[in-house]
Amino acid sequence: MQSNIDEILLLVQVLPPFISSKVEKHPRIGEIIEIVMDVGRTPEIRFPDDFEIISSREIMYDDIEYVVKRIGEFGRDNRAGIPRTLHRISAIRNRNGVIVGLTCRVGRAVYGAADILLDYIKTGKSLLILGRPGVGKTTILRETARIINDNLKKRVVIVDTSNEIGGDGDIPHPAIGRARRMQVPSPDLQHKVMIEAVENHMPEVIIIDEMGTQEEAYAARTIAERGVQLIATAHGNNLENIVLNPTLSDIVGGIQAVILSDEEAKRRGTQKTVLERKNPPTFDILVEIVDRNTFAIYSNVALAVDFMLKGITFKPEIRVREDNEYKTVQKEYFQGITREEPTLKSKKNFTKSVQNYEEKRYKIYPFAISVERLQKAITELEVPLDVVYDINQADFVITLKSKKQEIEKKIQKNPTLYSLHKNIMLVRSNTLTQISKVLEKYFDSSEHDINYLNEEIEEKIKIMYEKNLDRMELDPQPEEIRRIQHELIEKYGLYSKTEGEEPNKKVTIYKKRI
Repeated sequence: MQSNIDEILLLVQVLPPFISSKVEKHPRIGEIIEIVMDVGRTPEIRFPDDFEIISSREIMYDDIEYVVKRIGEFGRDNRAGIPRTLHRISAIRNRNGVIVGLTCRVGRAVYGAADILLDYIKTGKSLLILGRPGVGKTTILRETARIINDNLKKRVVIVDTSNEIGGDGDIPHPAIGRARRMQVPSPDLQHKVMIEAVENHMPEVIIIDEMGTQEEAYAARTIAERGVQLIATAHGNNLENIVLNPTLSDIVGGIQAVILSDEEAKRRGTQKTVLERKNPPTFDILVEIVDRNTFAIYSNVALAVDFMLKGITFKPEIRVREDNEYKTVQKEYFQGITREEPTLKSKKNFTKSVQNYEEKRYKIYPFAISVERLQKAITELEVPLDVVYDINQADFVITLKSKKQEIEKKIQKNPTLYSLHKNIMLVRSNTLTQISKVLEKYFDSSEHDINYLNEEIEEKIKIMYEKNLDRMELDPQPEEIRRIQHELIEKYGLYSKTEGEEPNKKVTIYKKRI
């Protein structure tokens, strides 16, 4: 707390004495967000939840000049700072270019600010942070840069447009650790510096504050396609804002109108023209900062956008920070649509609550495999896998053929891991190409497309009711597919059982529990 107050006092020192003398003695000095000075008005200090007039004397032009002489130069974005600090001073000018107002924003280095998102940051996936001004987005970026560079030992470059992340001056603030910082001459050049950072400095992670233009969205996509992790903030309060923003929607995949055939529109129960996601999202994970201590997290942006466009309620994970720790108060879940099916001969008004599509995600444990290459293969192939570092959490294990016996012995020592015997993926060499080939084999899109599986089950159920059958067999499938089929059938309020012997094991649908 004292270190933060010492930082605030560096800002107080550049203020006119009649203001600084009252601010430095204020009982709530540690909570101050901004100090506002407008010519012809009394000065005020702002807190997270209110403000206070701190002098009855009105601000004069001389008071504005007093501050301007003691800070760095204003850039084309009308922002300046104090060297080696995180404070930001923004100017309001009249039509002649004369400064008539100042907003002196307090910058803070809050160590531990990014802990609530640390598990998502460590995945290596690109992460987008949204939230209204003043909720702490930049503070989290600053702490994230330090953690990734100093603790995770990855090469980090910060594209610092307004010097808010690394502070004013050529020497960055120590709060960013040893992460490197590229300053941007003008806000309209941010997208060019983003590309320059990738081409010239070989970063593994790029951190960007306040993305807001189409050029920046395009630059972000270019960076992500080169395998660099992006962590950024953007203008917007929530996912829906970004989806509906024509300038930035590309970073979450973009949307396009698709005209369906009459048959397809009837099958889906929708109009002929529907909105669909156009491309894979640039950012895999999206975080909405509701307030300084409440975070809503979408761990799969592609799925969230698809559901939003289909009208399916997608609830994010909610985390709350309390006493420097956090707890999850709501897990992600999807709320299905209740719709009425076409009349069936044997059962009229057959109504059910279904999810048109759901992507089940599996956990994979890498043993003697490059985590970076595995994560890149998962991202490029868009397979439903998350990397875990605890074998007890894993659904799959991936390892080298030469390490097969070693991992099998490890599994045999723990009876609870017995099911993993059937889910060991073997690669010949620890290369991106070999890892990708194995993942494609296990998660081939033609076999594992949830839409396709759901449509097949839906058709079988219709036939079962039309012909008044008590059971209906599906085609033989591998164990991974059968597991998904069981889960989808359960959502229709029916029952299922695996029958037969390998390699002809198949799932049978039943109307009643057997």
